[in-house]
Amino acid sequence: MTTREPRSSHPSLTPSQLYRTRDGWIFVMCNKDKFWPVLTVLLERPEWADDPQFASYAARLRNRDRLTRLLDEVLMTRTTNEWLERLSGKVPVAPVHDIGQALRDPFVAERCGVLRYRYPDGTEARMLAGPVRVPGAAPPRRAAPALGADTDALLADLGYSAAQVSDLKRDGAVR
Repeated sequence: MTTREPRSSHPSLTPSQLYRTRDGWIFVMCNKDKFWPVLTVLLERPEWADDPQFASYAARLRNRDRLTRLLDEVLMTRTTNEWLERLSGKVPVAPVHDIGQALRDPFVAERCGVLRYRYPDGTEARMLAGPVRVPGAAPPRRAAPALGADTDALLADLGYSAAQVSDLKRDGAVR
């Protein structure tokens, strides 16, 4: 059974989890043998590559807690953006954004991940676009119906009479 691991870590690979930086968090993943020595050099800790406690996947996993502390110490010396500039393209890394940062991310904008929706009353809201994309088809651009907009039709389809629906609304069971 798969369980939730601390810091979104991979259950059998390390490093492959969230690490602290000076101003936030970064996800670092050494999912291939070639990445660990590269990471150690970029972190200015090349001696870790040959350290028996860290030299193999199994050794790093056995010593995950210690390695996590050491990586946090090093990664906390710079900001997330500084580490991204240094590591990107050499080791799999990604920033960890808060909601506001995620919504302003250029990748999200490029994918049209946040769209403006207009309600029938003319008000407008920015909301996440559906994540599923189909080539040649644009994501839906309509707002969700107002709460209760389809209640009468839905309950009628289920066999409720107009009087029963009225009673349910009066009692506050539905809108």
